Amino acid sequence: MAGAGERLGINHSTVFRRLGQLEAQLGVKLFDRHRAGYAPTPPGEEITALAERIEEDLASVSMRLAGCAVSPAGELRVTTNDTLLMHLLTPVFAAFREAYPNIRLDIVIGNQALNLSKRDADIAIRATDKPPETLIGRRLATIHWALYGRREDFPDGGHDLDLLALFERPWVALGDNFGMIHVARYVRDKVPAEKIVYKLNTVLGLAEAIEAGIGIGHLPCFIADTRPALVRLTAPAPEFSTGLWLLTHQDLRHSPRVRAFLDFCGAEIARRRVVIEGEKLLPAQ
Repeated sequence: MAGAGERLGINHSTVFRRLGQLEAQLGVKLFDRHRAGYAPTPPGEEITALAERIEEDLASVSMRLAGCAVSPAGELRVTTNDTLLMHLLTPVFAAFREAYPNIRLDIVIGNQALNLSKRDADIAIRATDKPPETLIGRRLATIHWALYGRREDFPDGGHDLDLLALFERPWVALGDNFGMIHVARYVRDKVPAEKIVYKLNTVLGLAEAIEAGIGIGHLPCFIADTRPALVRLTAPAPEFSTGLWLLTHQDLRHSPRVRAFLDFCGAEIARRRVVIEGEKLLPAQ
């Protein structure tokens, strides 16, 4: 009792009392008391062996977790779409790799909802207003859209425009597969069909088309506002906005690699919120 109390950092009477409580709870005798000391009974030997295995397992897990916490490592699969990757995320991923050189990134491009629970991906970065209920995460920013044209076609910088006259100009627009997006529906409903001269089934390439003078069109502000050759013709329309979400499966949220990515890249993307949300005033405002 004295030796056990010393190892546990308690006095021997507390050891005696707790042993009695344990035996009462289990309904079995764990030790035989002899003048020479305590000897484990068969149930006592069994529970001692079990406790030793648990202690070893806990120690092993603690060591692995401690190692992961110091330096997360391994492969991390991230799914997003081509537009976000090209115009927003690549510098974020580069900064993450510099901060966590032992984590390898596998980027999966696509708009379809991958099954994160089956490890199709570990993390999803999505532009959506309705993230899947099976995923957890946070909304990092709101992606705003505005109408843009080629600067040389609007030498006054987009001031004093006749908005109705814009509908008589050639337009660049998203294809029919984007019919669920508010901005695509707006163009389809408001712009005469013969004026929509160029359609794409991806946001990637819209800015290049407008910059080439094919027509005017709506663009995410974080893409267009970085291009000197483009000019904003209207203020961002709230009804065209969509959320930017960083998502994972709840079973993965405590993974050191996933946690490191969520924290680091979440902060990096949030720092770019002003650009993403188009908080740039037109010169006339």
